[in-house]
Amino acid sequence: MTTHPSSTRAPRRDAAANREALMAAAVRLLNVDPAVSLEAIASEAGLSRRSVYGHFATRDDLVREVSLRGAARIGAAAMPAPSDDPAVQLAELGARLWSEVEHVRVMAQLTVRGPLMREVGTALAPVRAFLLETVRRGVAEGRMRDDVRVETLAHLVEGSALAVLDEATVRDLDRAEGHRLVMLAVLGMVGLGWQEAGELIRSTPALALPVATEAGDRAGHDGEDRP
Repeated sequence: MTTHPSSTRAPRRDAAANREALMAAAVRLLNVDPAVSLEAIASEAGLSRRSVYGHFATRDDLVREVSLRGAARIGAAAMPAPSDDPAVQLAELGARLWSEVEHVRVMAQLTVRGPLMREVGTALAPVRAFLLETVRRGVAEGRMRDDVRVETLAHLVEGSALAVLDEATVRDLDRAEGHRLVMLAVLGMVGLGWQEAGELIRSTPALALPVATEAGDRAGHDGEDRP
């Protein structure tokens, strides 16, 4: 008997859908409880625990793939457009990173500070290179402080952005406050005074918080399910 081609493709589509469902469920639950069990993730995805092993040998393998995929997606989405002012470019980078992680704050902390941080660092290498070049340009143009080595300053800028993520997670900062604070933090680290930084943010359209619409809110919640 000849098998119709479509009958051989369907199982692969089902397997791919199941894998994506597992990863989306992992993002949702890890963002609530970083220690969530594999059984709970499988149940959230509507699958049996046994079916998970057809896709991931261990829970750690699932978490690793979710984390690395998320880091790669964030890295690609966070790159701002070039700006004549390196301070604006730096602030926009911070704001775009915040926009990508604010709805999955706990998961983002797990990704950048957890046991996979070295592998995640590789996935985020393009963002870090962009950050370093922006700081280097800012120092060369006299827009940023020059009393600290450029490489060290770029690392401190990254740390200041992560500190805002930590604060947002602990204090449950709202979207707008996190957006403002991450820009103030990175601009303050490179030497801008708080008043100068605040005025730059207020007067630069590219740094404005995107207007949330009902459709945008739905897209944001859908984004929670995308690792």
